[in-house]
Parts: sequence; C-alpha cells; structure tokens
Amino acid sequence: MAKETFISKEIIKNWFFCKDTKKLNKLYKQANKETKKISQNKIYLRGLIEFSNFCQKNCFYCGIRKSNKEIKRYLLSKEEILSSSLWAYRQGFGSITLQSGEIDTEKRLDFLIDLLKTIKKMTKDEIGITLSLGELSKEAYKALFQAGGDRYLLRIETSNSSLYKTLHPQDHNFKRRTQCLEDLKSVGFQTGTGVMIGLPKQTIEDLANDIIFYKTMDMDMIGMGPYIPDKETPLYKNHSGYDTMRTLDLTHKMIAITRIFLKDVNIVASTALETLYANEKNLALQIGANVIMPYVYFHNSDKYYHLYPNQPNFSFTKEKYFEKIKEQIKKSGKKIAYFEKGDPLHYFSRRRRKK
Repeated sequence: MAKETFISKEIIKNWFFCKDTKKLNKLYKQANKETKKISQNKIYLRGLIEFSNFCQKNCFYCGIRKSNKEIKRYLLSKEEILSSSLWAYRQGFGSITLQSGEIDTEKRLDFLIDLLKTIKKMTKDEIGITLSLGELSKEAYKALFQAGGDRYLLRIETSNSSLYKTLHPQDHNFKRRTQCLEDLKSVGFQTGTGVMIGLPKQTIEDLANDIIFYKTMDMDMIGMGPYIPDKETPLYKNHSGYDTMRTLDLTHKMIAITRIFLKDVNIVASTALETLYANEKNLALQIGANVIMPYVYFHNSDKYYHLYPNQPNFSFTKEKYFEKIKEQIKKSGKKIAYFEKGDPLHYFSRRRRKK
C-alpha cells in the first residue's frame, strides 16, 4: 500500500488564507498532477438529467424548496428520461446522473426501480448511473442499488452541525444525514458528498473541517460548489456580505486541497461554477476536478429546475451544447473518457479494506 500523505488542519487553513499567487499556482499544479495520476488526464462524463423539481423538504437555501410558490413544478415522463439517457449513451457518455427534489414515497421508489432496470437493459449495462435523490431509508437505498444504481451523491452542505441547523428547518437532522451516508456505503453504492462554499457565517475553520470530514467519512466522490444566494429562499436575507470573487477563490482552493488530501476520489466540476463566472468549469478541470456533468435534458420555461438562480435554460440544441463542453475540456488540456464509467479508485480500495 502506498504511503499516505498527512496534511494537518493547520496546513489546510494556511492554504485558505494564502494570497501569494506563486504559492497558489504551485498548489494548483500539484493538484493537477495528483489528478493525472488517478485518471490519466481523462475527464469522465456524467450526463445530468434533473427529472423533477417537486420536493417535500423546505431547506432554507434551496430554490426548489416546498414552500417556493414562484416556480413551476414538473416530473419528466419515463419516456423523456429514457430518451435523454439513450442520447447520452450514443454520444459516448460513460454515466448519467438522475437528480430530483426529495420525494420519499413508495410510488416514487417504484418509478425509479423500473426506470433503473430499463436504462440498464437498454444500454446493455454499459452506462453507469449516479443518483442524487436525498435522504431515503436504508431499504430504499438497497432497492435502488439492486435495480442498477451505481453511485449516490448526498451532499452534507456543511460538516458543522450548528451551521447545518441554520440551513434547514427542524425536521432535518445532521446525524440522520451522516447515517444516510453510512447506509449508502453499506449497501454497496459508490458514495459521494460535498458542501456549499461561501455560506453565511461559514468560516475557514469550517471549510478545513469539511475536507477532514470527507476523509473521515471515507467518501468516494466529492460534489461541491459555490453557494449562490436565491432571493426566493429564507437564507437570502443573510446574503449582504456575500462576495462572489472570494467565494470563487475559496472554491478553487477547496477543489485543489481536497484532491491533494484525498487523492483517489472523483471530484466534480460543479455546474454552479459557471453561473458565477464564465469558464469556471474549465478552470476546475485544471486544479483537481476529473468529472463533468453536462446537461442531457434541456429544460424549457415549463420544466425549469431552479435549484439556484440563473441555471441554464437552453435556447440551442444539446448537440451544440455538447460541442461547447468538448471544446472546454480540450482547452483545459484534458481528454474525454468516452464510454468509460470512470468509477472512483477510492471505492475499490475502500471495499478491499472492509473485507
């Protein structure tokens, strides 16, 4: 087994405070070097299908929270999801991501189980499926895994339990969230989490602890990105001190430090990055990220996900959009891993350690 590099919390915090351009460039180059080691300079595609914005939760930061009456709700049909999945498969995507608001009902579970089985059969089990559906029972997670789910992303949003309470109503529980992550690992999922960066009252200490949380929880995948204030959410009232450039700076550092600290995990170049600043996904691919999630279902005005403000609402074809994505990856000096699932190496090492 390779010798593990130890990075103390104080070292992590020092990097967050660092403003020296030369030192930061060195950090980002090291992160890129570590990324090349585990993915051979490849970028893995996860075709994103946001299939429903109905949600039973009321999180204070989220645009699709139950109490938001300003958005139109939708649920894609099985046929719409299958069509998008098949398009992604034929374009060479190694995986798709099915994402929705949290709906914990037997009807929704049955819908998903049927959907997963159909996608796997349709693609001859050659496409990976990532799920991002929120908190469910261990039995539901097991059923989804057995139906064909490969990965599950459940963001913790912050590892500070006190800060967590400021983001959620009382029906949310930090321990419940972490238990779900343990349940996902135990049933066999490649398991991922992540945080929002730039939250009100979030500190450098919090961000350093978030990275340590990823390590302690033995995560296989990290999906994190900038917090984007949404005027239709309760948390917006605390946005007055929000600094876009500081948030981007901290996000860059989070990606790079997480790569160096965790090494063999998959890290996503968040779709939220380019909402704040153009070409940010391109930059993320050069400082530690090795996964990108292009949209493969295009929302129109009637089917707009609205997880955060200014999400893309496409007026051009997905073919043209995918061409832009390919150009982005080329500019980052990387290459697309066509038809590769890109399973995180950490998943396999974690499973071996548990035997």
